[in-house]
Formats: sequence, structure tokens, C-alpha cells
Amino acid sequence: MRTSKALPGFSLKLLALALFAAFGQAHAEDEDIAALTRPDSSVAVGVAGLSGSSSERSFFGQYNGLRRNDTYLLLDLDYIKRDDATGTWTTLQGRDLGLDTREVQFGQQKQGDWKYSLEYNEMVRHDPRTINTSLIGAGSTSPLVSRLATVGSGDELNLNLKRKNVTVSVEKWLSKSLQFEASFKNEDKNGARLFGNGFNCPSGAAPAPTCTTAATGINQWALLMLPEPINSTTKQFDARLNYSNDKLLLSGGYYGSFYNNEYTSMSATVDGNLNNPLGAPIGGAGLSSGLRSILQLPIALPPDNQAHQVFLSGNYAFTPTTRANFKYAYSHASQTDNYSSFGNAPNGRTNLGGSIDTSLYQFGLTSRPMPKLSLLANVRYEDRNDKTPIAYYNIEGTKIFTNGNYSPKRLNGKLEATYQLPAGYRATLGADYESLDRSSFVPTNSVAGLSGLRQKTEESGYRMELRRSMSETLTGAVGYQSSNRSGSGWLKPNSELGVTETSNSAIYSRTAIFPMSMVDRQRDKLKASADWAATEQLSVQFMIEWGEDKFSAPTTKGLNSSHMAFYGMDLAYILSDAWKLTGYWSRGDQTMHVDHSTGYMAALRNLSDTYGIGVKGKPTSRLDIGADLTLTDDKNEYNQGLDASASAANKTLLATSGGLPDVTFRQFTVKMFGKYALQKNSAVRLDLIHQHTKMNEWTWGYGGTPFAYSDNTSVYLKPNQNVTYVGATYIVALP
Repeated sequence: MRTSKALPGFSLKLLALALFAAFGQAHAEDEDIAALTRPDSSVAVGVAGLSGSSSERSFFGQYNGLRRNDTYLLLDLDYIKRDDATGTWTTLQGRDLGLDTREVQFGQQKQGDWKYSLEYNEMVRHDPRTINTSLIGAGSTSPLVSRLATVGSGDELNLNLKRKNVTVSVEKWLSKSLQFEASFKNEDKNGARLFGNGFNCPSGAAPAPTCTTAATGINQWALLMLPEPINSTTKQFDARLNYSNDKLLLSGGYYGSFYNNEYTSMSATVDGNLNNPLGAPIGGAGLSSGLRSILQLPIALPPDNQAHQVFLSGNYAFTPTTRANFKYAYSHASQTDNYSSFGNAPNGRTNLGGSIDTSLYQFGLTSRPMPKLSLLANVRYEDRNDKTPIAYYNIEGTKIFTNGNYSPKRLNGKLEATYQLPAGYRATLGADYESLDRSSFVPTNSVAGLSGLRQKTEESGYRMELRRSMSETLTGAVGYQSSNRSGSGWLKPNSELGVTETSNSAIYSRTAIFPMSMVDRQRDKLKASADWAATEQLSVQFMIEWGEDKFSAPTTKGLNSSHMAFYGMDLAYILSDAWKLTGYWSRGDQTMHVDHSTGYMAALRNLSDTYGIGVKGKPTSRLDIGADLTLTDDKNEYNQGLDASASAANKTLLATSGGLPDVTFRQFTVKMFGKYALQKNSAVRLDLIHQHTKMNEWTWGYGGTPFAYSDNTSVYLKPNQNVTYVGATYIVALP
């Protein structure tokens, strides 16, 4: 069992008592020493301890490197030195050097002349879910699958993903108006993440006799958990020249990205029998050879690729009140990783030959023709040209078809005018436009699962805002935005290959399915805000936002409408020169109304509340303290109903089950710190964090029963988590 073990002899209580005792003794030594100011150079070293097991810390330690162990070394470094003779600065910074999220940066610079830096940092992402499995070689390219006798009788597997980055940057002023900048970044990514495959026999992609039913006539079905192995490197290079004078600013250069994956594919070996969808071993002769062969086919992993871009951007001041900005960029991306090892490639193809050229043009203009009037105009055009060769890669039953080609052309435009009205009012009126041409559909390609596509869509709209300073202490604004999206005629998939343009009436079907990004949409938004400085000590900000989208297509099913609302409040209160109080609250409310072709009608609602309060103070000249409390309360509601077309079986199922239950997530976090100056050049700091998380999620389990794959692999997430963190550091200024 790969589980975390608690370290003996560590007590959070004893550590906290010892630290507070040290604070008290130091405070008694000298009450009158001035408060510690942050030195230019310093070292902070300490220790941190956490309560609970690794599963108790799956949320708390997901990204901060505090998941696996119970104690950690805390080590930070700040070194800053200036050579007065040459004016050269030397810096060395280190953060979280004892954790898996460590960062180190070294640099030197002479201001206005040259600069270079070297950075190294690590990032880790621990999957919050614990896996129980018999899988051998998890996270490799050749895992071995074997069925567990019972759910939960295997070994625990915790997946993580580690990134290591090295960045080198240089800058040099070639003259007073010309600067050169360059940087190189190398990122290595290693680990594994949750992944898998599955299949149902027979199917359109693998009909009989390739994939047959069981002896009893029941379809064979399997779903496997196969972590994706990751061992990749991404290299990024950026170089540019910057030019400036009184009126013109220019920046031009090159950017390149190179991705290399050490793993081309993964292939599982399935040993023995598997479970059927009800969790019992497949009966009869067990797992069929056809389904076994399909589950053991190689799975392609992200291929090597690269991209190159040259660009030029800048702005020009025609007059002190009129300025233009512009950008041009040309990119070439390619993907030519060899795939001949997979076999059955189209004739003459050993790699995709992927090639995409993209040109971007942007021009903007801002002007103030009169003191009370400001104008803005902007246009952006992007032309993407997919030059990937067309070949017959796909087969479904007896139908063979090619890859597609996506070469969109996107045009965006914006106009805006702001005018200062009498009585403290300021009005803004704007217009927005977007068109998208997705290019012609490849006639040898095929569409599945959709009733129609659109080549072109257009969206235009307007927005207006009225803002007023009602007094020296109160400012408010209200705004409205509306837009409408429509498009060209629908492209109906042919029975074999390609599509045919048709009218709404010809393509209409009560249960038709269309992409939500292509259907007609009416969008409306309202927004109001206020900023109130009630007193010299108290300031409050309010914000309210409401929005509605209405969708229409030649069908009665799919996404019909969506609604959103947001409410927020922030406040800051200065209690005294030494104490400050802050607080905030926000609520997000989103609902999507979706109807399914089987008669189900759903109102999917997400309601999220966040509360926070914080206090910082300085009780004495030596002591700084602070505390923050946050509460997040999130709920997903699945309100379900049925229309008249629903089957009797679906009506019975919904009446019996009551539909899907809510998914809830609540997290309460308390953070406290105290920093005490021992002397003018040293201090101690104590940090205390407690986090309580409670959730009810049926995606990976329900009622205490975890979800199980076909080999009885299960995935578990502890629904109630409590973790306490205590860290103590000693900070000393360097000479």
C-alpha cells in the first residue's frame, strides 16, 4: 500500500506553545526596540507541520507542495547588493526552497544599460483523488490490467505531475532609443494524470464479426483506468528589438515554441476477465477476443510539434491627443511526428504533415478631439490557413473518410465614444462586431452526432454606460449591453460523406442537435456599480451584474437559454493607525436550460457564495499580527423534468429516483500570522492555517460507494477534510 505515514514525535500543540513562549520571553527582554523593518537582504529558515493524512490534505496540498509529508523545511532567501562604483545591482532570491514548489532567481543589472537573469522553479500538481487498483505499471506506456477480486482490495495510487522550469533572460540598451531583449525557457514535465479508455461491442466503429456480443446476446462493455504517462519538454525562445522616440514606439521580433514528447503511445495488456456494467464478472466465455483486442490497441499521446512567429507592434502619436496602435504577426505551426509504428496509415503517409499558417492584423485609434469627448476605434483580423494534407484516416463500419480542414477567418471591430456631460455625468456609447468564416467543409469528411453545421456566423451589438460622481465620496455607474448572433444557411450532413446547404425549414427536426457556438443567440447584460467613501476610515464598493442568453435553432431540443447574476461587495475600514479591517462577499448564480432528445428537460444551476474577512494590526512596536477568514459555498443543482414525448420507462425512472442529487462543496479557511522583532536585524514569524472542506459529489461515488471501473479499480475522494498547518520561521538580515 502506497500511503503516507505520520512522523513520530511531532506535535503541533508543543510547537505552538514553544513559539508563543519564545515570543513572550523576547518581548520581556526589551519593550522599546523599534519595529523591525524589512532588510534589503535576509534569510528565513524554519519548519512547518501539518495534521491529518495525505487524503485529508488532497485539496489543501493540491498545488502548494504540502500533500505527502507531515513536516517540511521552510527556507527563503533575499540577497540584494549594489556596487556603488559601477552602479551594478546583484540579486539572489529563493522561495519555498524546502518544498516541491521551490523558486530560485539570480540576476545582475546596470540600470539603463544591461540586465540578465537566471530563474529555476518547480511546480507540482497532486491529483486530489486516491485510486485503488491492481494495475501494474501505472504511469508507464505498457500497463498491465488485471481484475481485482473486490473493490478496494488493491494498492493505493496517487498521481502527480511535476514541472521544472529554467529561464534565461537578457536585456541590453544599444542606444538611448533602442533596446534588445531575449529569453529562453525550458520546461520539463513528468508524471501521470487520470486517463483511460473504454468500448462497447458491437458498435458502428467495430461491427460484428470484429466485435461481437456475449453468448447471451448482451453487448460486451468495458471501461479501464489507464493513467496517461507524461515525459515531455517544451522550449520557448523570444527575441525582440524595442525602439522609442517622442512619437513612435515599436517592438518587433521572433517567438518560437518547440514541444517534444518522449512517449509516442501507450498500450495496455488486459489479463483475464473483466466486469460487466453491473459490476459482476462477464458471463459465458468471459471477455471476448474482439473487445480485448480493441482495449489493447495503442493509444496515441500528444505528438511533437513546433511553432514560429514573427511580429511587429507599436503605437504612434499623431498629436498629443490622438494616438494609433497596430500589430502584425505571422505564425507557422507544424506537426510532423512519425506515426508509422501504428500501422494502417493512409497510402503514402508516415506523419500528419500538419501545417497551419496564421496572419494577424490589428489597428486601433484613440483621440480626444475636444476636452469632453474621447473616441476609440479598433479592428482586428485573423486569417488561419490549414495546409494539412487530406487523407483517408477514418473508418466506421464500411464508411471510410478523411480528416477535415479548419481555416477560419475572424474579423472583430469596436467603436466607442465617451462624453463628459453636465452635473458630473459621463456617458459612454459603443458598438461591437464579429464575423467568423469557418471555411468550406471538406467533401470527403464526415459528420457524426450533429444535425447540422454553419460555415459563417456574425454578431453585432451595442453597449452604453452612464457614470456619475454624485459627491466627493460617492461614484456610481450603470451599463447595458446587447448583441445578436446569426449566420449563414445550415449545412446538413449527407448520408455518406460531406454536407449540403439547406434551409431552416428543410433541416428542422424536433430532436435535432446543433453546436451551441453556431446557433442564433440574443445576449443582454445589465451592470451597476458604486464606490462609496463613507468616511475617511470606511470605503465600500458594490457591484451587480445580470445577463441572459436566448438561443434559437431549427429544433426544440438543446440549449434553450442561460441566465447569470453576480453580486459583490468589498469594504475596508481603518480602525486606527495600527489596525485595518477588510471584508468581502460575492454571489454567482448561473442557470442553463437544456432539453434532451429523449424527453428530459434540465435546469442546470450553479450557485456560489464567497465570504471573507481580514484584520491586520500592530499591537506593539515589535509585533505585527493578522488573520483572514474565508468561506466558499458552492452548489450544483440538477433540476430535471420530462416533456410529453418521454418514454414510460424514463417517466418511471425519474419518478422513482427523483433525478440527480445536488453536488455541494463547502470550504472554510482560517489564516493567522504573527511576526515579532527580536532585534533590529532579526525576527520570528508564526503562521497558522486551518482548513475544513466538506463536499458531496456523486461523479466518482455515492452514498459511500466509490465508482468502479471494469477491473474493480476505484477512485475515491475523502468528502470531509480537516487540515491544520503550523509554520515557524526565523528571519535574519544579512550584512
